[in-house]
Amino acid sequence: MNKETALIVYSGGQDSTTCLFWALKHFAHVEALTFIYGQKHAEEVNVAKRIAEGAGVKWHVMDVSFIGKLGRNSLTDSSIVMDQEKPADGPPNTFVPGRNMFFISIAAVFARERGINHLVTGVSQTDYSGYPDCRDAFIKSLNVSLNLGMDEQFVIHTPLMWIDKAQTWELADQLGVLDLIRTQTLTCYNNIPGDGCGHCPACKLRREGLEKYLSSKASRK
Repeated sequence: MNKETALIVYSGGQDSTTCLFWALKHFAHVEALTFIYGQKHAEEVNVAKRIAEGAGVKWHVMDVSFIGKLGRNSLTDSSIVMDQEKPADGPPNTFVPGRNMFFISIAAVFARERGINHLVTGVSQTDYSGYPDCRDAFIKSLNVSLNLGMDEQFVIHTPLMWIDKAQTWELADQLGVLDLIRTQTLTCYNNIPGDGCGHCPACKLRREGLEKYLSSKASRK
């Protein structure tokens, strides 16, 4: 790290923004790639652009809307009522099949053409909401496949893989961007920035983590 360049898969949400500033601390140069995949909460693209450019990061956007059309899910299909809890028999319907596989694979090709070997993504197995493509085993297997498939030496960095949402807020605080992430990012599935709607699964997970971290921080004083 240090003198290398990193490309971050960047959505403008809490996790990827924390990773953006983590990357800025660990790499000399950082670029961000945001995807349009048919998501209903498309305002996140504008949020990503604004935050990345404000941080002095070169921002790219790519339309991969075909991803949202491959399978049915509540993030791209307005006719589906969003699951509020994880079902007992599989991932919630907010899971977009193949999303992380496509995002990271496309990012790798994009990075290769620019001589970039380091990729950063905000996936977490600790708080993965039942999404199988956020697990460490998947990311490691994809890393191997990308290296074999393109004869490259990509390194996929996952700074949040083994930490929960409270620890993610703590990391943001350590990086000096807690307030920015709390007020400017867009995590809400109902397209409301900052603290969001408060009741969708993403907002509940985010709020619970923040409350846990702030309580822990106050108790240490």
